[in-house]
Amino acid sequence: MKKQILSLAVVALLAFAVQSCEKKENKPAEDELTLGNKVDSLTTDIEEVKDSAVSKAESAATKAKDATETAAQDVKNATKKAAEDVKDATKKGAEKVENAAKAAKDGTVKTAKEVNEALKK
Repeated sequence: MKKQILSLAVVALLAFAVQSCEKKENKPAEDELTLGNKVDSLTTDIEEVKDSAVSKAESAATKAKDATETAAQDVKNATKKAAEDVKDATKKGAEKVENAAKAAKDGTVKTAKEVNEALKK
């Protein structure tokens, strides 16, 4: 019971604090606005919308620029990796060809020696 009363008191204090913190603008009623005030109000609203649109456009342009730079860096990295992969594959292929050539040479020399020895006999 005490907890319920205490909870209600806290809720009441919070509600009172929120009400006292709310910013209330004393705007004249729509009927009380003069034509000049209406024009000023509309001009201010238009400026705010324009500023907001410019800000959003600048933000979008910055994001697009960042995305483009990121994509360009990704392409650069991928190209570099592909070049390294091709280089490594070419090197391995060249080593295999060289080893095959050595084996063929060794086989040829061995065969030639065997033929020589056979001819000598």
